[in-house]
Amino acid sequence: MNNSIRPFHLAIPVSNLEDCRRFYRDLLGFEEGRSSDLWVDFNCFGHQLVIHYKENIEVLSTNPVDGKEVPVPHFGVILEKKEWTKLSEKLINKGVEFIIEPYTRFEGEAGEQSTMFFLDPSGNALEFKAFDDLNLLFAK
Repeated sequence: MNNSIRPFHLAIPVSNLEDCRRFYRDLLGFEEGRSSDLWVDFNCFGHQLVIHYKENIEVLSTNPVDGKEVPVPHFGVILEKKEWTKLSEKLINKGVEFIIEPYTRFEGEAGEQSTMFFLDPSGNALEFKAFDDLNLLFAK
């Protein structure tokens, strides 16, 4: 695994800037950076996530993976297993409604991973996952 991965920048549309600002800042704990009346920057595990106000947002579609309907598009971060467990417990305790509840998929296979999917208040799908061995991230 490459330890010098550069931070990504992702900008997503949100239909309610303040609801989403609270979601990313207060629920997920992302540090807020610069902002305006139409957008807000966040530190998403060292990556730059920007939410931009847009009145109408596209509807998600799904794709079957491991017997579940995975929302497309979606984004997230691959976390350390302890960090993933802590986040999943926090979200469960806060009553977050999951599209796909935290579980381990591809059990016993090279791509075995812990994963969970949920939506932000504007319907953007997020996936956070963890591997016991990050070197298997791209294993076939």
